[in-house]
Amino acid sequence: MQWEEAAQGFAAMGSEARLQVLRCLIRAGEAGLTVGEIQERTGIAPSTLAHHLKFLAGAGVVTQQRQGRATINRADFTRLEALAGFILSECCADAGAKAANDG
Repeated sequence: MQWEEAAQGFAAMGSEARLQVLRCLIRAGEAGLTVGEIQERTGIAPSTLAHHLKFLAGAGVVTQQRQGRATINRADFTRLEALAGFILSECCADAGAKAANDG
């Protein structure tokens, strides 16, 4: 994952409302939720919710699929795992160097 791609993903989660929507979708699992179901669970106004879902989908952390008249929204678990891996990939990398210099 490149820096720009990671920054876009993390920026999408950078609002309390979008984080709330994403968490709701994560809890729903692979089945996903319709916009109405997300609205019921979060209490976010429909027009505002549509904006947040568009932002999350644009960053690739949410996928949307039309099923008849409904749109099913799902957390993209692969993308979220990649973002977590990106941010944690260098965890404690400098701690070993510091310990070696202290010894």
